[in-house]
Amino acid sequence: MSDENDKKPESDPQLAAKIKDSARQIWLAGLGAYTKAEEDTGRFFDRLVQEGEQLENKTRGVVEKQIRSVEDRVEGVRERATGTWDRLEHMFDERVSGALRRLGIHRREDIVALEQRIEALEAELSKLRGSNTSDEEE
Repeated sequence: MSDENDKKPESDPQLAAKIKDSARQIWLAGLGAYTKAEEDTGRFFDRLVQEGEQLENKTRGVVEKQIRSVEDRVEGVRERATGTWDRLEHMFDERVSGALRRLGIHRREDIVALEQRIEALEAELSKLRGSNTSDEEE
């Protein structure tokens, strides 16, 4: 019976060593695969970050260009609106002034100009009166 026990695979020391060696190689291969996957993940993550930064830079430029374009359009519309408003205001002023003149109501500028003319005439009249008085005394 001892011959039969020696021929069983469980009792073969070489087979046990081979199985143990294979198990160790499988374990080491697993550790190597894990390490490789971890390294690749780090590089992959770094590459994703780098590509994200590049995309952000590209999109930032596009967005800033669009913002400038919109600002330019808004400025153009603002300028046209301001010009239109100024023209409307001028037309309104002219029409109101015309209506006031037709009603016999003078503008402030007209009144100020007339007041200045009156003051100048009064000054001239005073000079003339002053010179007439000195002529009569002689």
